[in-house]
Amino acid sequence: MPWSPQTLTDWLLTNAAAAKTLDDLTQQLGAQLAQANAPVWRLRFAMRTLHPLLAAVGTTWENDTGPKPVVESTHGLETRGGYAGSPMTTVSQSRKPFRQNLSALAPDHHEVLHELRAQGGSDYYALPVLFGDRVTAVMTLTTRHAGGFTPPDLAGFDTIAAQLAPFIEVLRLTTLSSAVSEAYLGKHTAQRVWAGEITRGHVDIIDAAILISDLRGWTQLNVERDPEQAVAIANTFFEVMDATVTSESGEILKFMGDAVLAIFPASAGQQDAVARALRAAQAASSHQTDTLRFGIGLNVGEVLYGNVGSEKRLDFTVMGPAVNLAARIESLCAQTECPILMSHAAANLVPRTRQVGTFSLKGLPSGEAVYAPSPMPE
Repeated sequence: MPWSPQTLTDWLLTNAAAAKTLDDLTQQLGAQLAQANAPVWRLRFAMRTLHPLLAAVGTTWENDTGPKPVVESTHGLETRGGYAGSPMTTVSQSRKPFRQNLSALAPDHHEVLHELRAQGGSDYYALPVLFGDRVTAVMTLTTRHAGGFTPPDLAGFDTIAAQLAPFIEVLRLTTLSSAVSEAYLGKHTAQRVWAGEITRGHVDIIDAAILISDLRGWTQLNVERDPEQAVAIANTFFEVMDATVTSESGEILKFMGDAVLAIFPASAGQQDAVARALRAAQAASSHQTDTLRFGIGLNVGEVLYGNVGSEKRLDFTVMGPAVNLAARIESLCAQTECPILMSHAAANLVPRTRQVGTFSLKGLPSGEAVYAPSPMPE
């Protein structure tokens, strides 16, 4: 019995806008194709992004197994065997559909087609989802029917792709906005911005442990090494800090030249926040080498957390005396040869510390006692 593309396009106009992600849309559309008796075993979408970390996202539905894991491809995708010369590449570049009878494959056909044939596929159809002059995604359909797709099947898929284009473009832009926000602001801060906290002066007072870290010898590194090597060292430092801070439920708010500003919100109390910040600091410090050297300053207290800036340029950050003190303490790491230093307020919440000394710090009327974590007893 022939299937009706009109059933699918009616469903898209009514329901597609509710899909929150490309994967949501893929799974729902696949289920609708099955319900309409369309001869589709496998439905897949691949969408290129402008993500700073990812090049493309792929989602798949199969009639016999349902959802498949979402595939996120990093940059450099074009050089990989799975993509280079693939039907996806052909469709993206030509902006035209691609069809292949899977029962008539030659050895030089792309590996993707051979894999689908090995899984029982008989016919393959890939087509661009066009929005204006852009290929916003590539849609591929595979059948296991012995006779393959019919001309009415292909015409129906073309109609569905045309109807899908504006919905996928919205999802593409939403994915881009969310990804860029998280990459440049951090996950939790991005969520606050997406929730509408975007007005200049929208600031909350929160309790948090503050971690500030600074790469040592950065000026000398830039003199002694070429720019690519210096940047690679800085990126290694940032990766170490990001991994250790994130593992303790902290968040890096800012990369400041060769320094890092992170917070650990004290939602479970200051002692818990300081403990997490210290564990992150110690884990990060364990990665220090002769080349990769950095200091870490810790403090705890109330901070102003929110949007500040000019009328046209905003920054989501933390401010206040507690942040300033963490920065002043971190600057003593090189002088004291201690990789981690803490304020009295932070050290008072840690079981084992030793006082390094009392120092006159800029902006403070009296000396500040500074502490370092003591090693665990044998």
